[in-house]
Amino acid sequence: MSRSTRAAGRRAAPRGNRSRHRAYRTRSVSKAIGLTLVSALIPGSGFVMGGRTKLGAFVMTLSFGLLALAAYIGLTNRNAVLELAVDPRRLLIATAAVVVLGLLWIWVVVASHKLLRPVSLTALGRLAGSAFVGLICFGIAVPTTVAAQTVMAQRDLVGSVFASEGNSKSATRPDVEDKKDPWADQPRLNILLLGADDGAGREGTRTDTVMVASIDTKSGDTKLISLSRNWMRMPFPEDSPLHKLYPDGFYDPDLGNVEQPEYYLDAMYRNLPAAHPGVLGPSDNEGADVLKVSAGAALGLDIDYYMQVNLKGFESIVDALGGITVNINYRVPIGGDYRGAGSADDVLPKDYLEPGRNQKLNGHDALWFARGRYGLSDISRQERQRCTIHALVSSANPGTLVTKYQQIASASKKLLQTDIPQEILPAFIELGLKVKNAKVSNIDLDKNKNFPSGRNPNYEAMREIVQKAIAPKKTVASTPASPVTPRKPSTGKSTAPPKAPAGGTEDLSDACAYHPANP
Repeated sequence: MSRSTRAAGRRAAPRGNRSRHRAYRTRSVSKAIGLTLVSALIPGSGFVMGGRTKLGAFVMTLSFGLLALAAYIGLTNRNAVLELAVDPRRLLIATAAVVVLGLLWIWVVVASHKLLRPVSLTALGRLAGSAFVGLICFGIAVPTTVAAQTVMAQRDLVGSVFASEGNSKSATRPDVEDKKDPWADQPRLNILLLGADDGAGREGTRTDTVMVASIDTKSGDTKLISLSRNWMRMPFPEDSPLHKLYPDGFYDPDLGNVEQPEYYLDAMYRNLPAAHPGVLGPSDNEGADVLKVSAGAALGLDIDYYMQVNLKGFESIVDALGGITVNINYRVPIGGDYRGAGSADDVLPKDYLEPGRNQKLNGHDALWFARGRYGLSDISRQERQRCTIHALVSSANPGTLVTKYQQIASASKKLLQTDIPQEILPAFIELGLKVKNAKVSNIDLDKNKNFPSGRNPNYEAMREIVQKAIAPKKTVASTPASPVTPRKPSTGKSTAPPKAPAGGTEDLSDACAYHPANP
């Protein structure tokens, strides 16, 4: 190539660059800012407008492709989303992906603005453009950071509460072969719900709240069964090692037919494993395994899993949810300790929750609504505990979960203990969604007849009640509709809904309604 040809080429190059800038760069800062905003909303469009057509087309295709893929998976393959949400390894990958996508988005915005802004800029114009780009980048960085923190909070929650089968020990957990559909051939799933009080002033842990949730795995309809804390002679299955130790139930025959507080149901969690460590086999929570076996024998159910809640930590989860709304039908004590009939050592309540419709309670008050018992019956306390669970399920709406998920996850990590393995969590979430929209009712075990005192409950009669309540309903032929009786005009007074017959079931929506009455 001759010297003249090379010189001509050097002279021609600058003219080509100037022509390109004139063709694609904007003539004003305001227009550059507007196009930069468009490039942030439609990633890649700024490259196309700036002349980088191939790069812009690639970025736009990639962006819309990722959005379409996410929408397709979310709408058509919910199981994949659920599996992602409960797999710590995938959640770590998802966190990295969120951060990388956020950084790439910021790069696209900055690069687009550099490509679109005028060649000649005043100091004020450069400052205005930089400030606007910085504002957009901040708007991208904040939700990206929140999303990454939320995913990591979920990973921390799953790893802290739900151990994998290989990293946990349970003497009573069922073996599940089909992890994707663990109860395909199981009509009901039975979960033991424990409220453990290991707060200040207590020696060891006592389970003041013991309930069983029996869930229809097809419909999500749930039956709640409350067990009284002062039951004695809790039975054990004949094939259990515990039956050999306590053939007539958990009590001390040498003491006679008297109240034995150290053999109450609420003392089993602490006392039985302490007296016979490892009696059921390797376990991460011997107390819970003992209660699963015994509660199942008392009610005639096979208890699959347990969920244990620390009652003090319960405050945190309620506060994280923004409180719960309940109907209070009578004064509920805050604090207080009843030391026995005629005792002068009673500790009086500090305050009371007053009756009222749709009362919004914070964590502290919700805890006392569930557990306050000074001057009240154990039956009323059990009913309030069921209403508290009902209110918690109702308050867990999508908006609250999204906006306060990090607080909820942090509270739950300190609150929950369970033997539900990570491997079946997606199926549990699916079932939980059914439960939220299904009917929740209480099974009345007929206290007056079957356990007027806790010394010798009639477990056989209670088993019959439970089996009748959970038995599949038989379909009956339809009959002609009866004439409609005109409804009497409302008096405006609130009346109590009819109580379920002894040994029957009662919808919690009715049981927890506002009907002021004596407990």
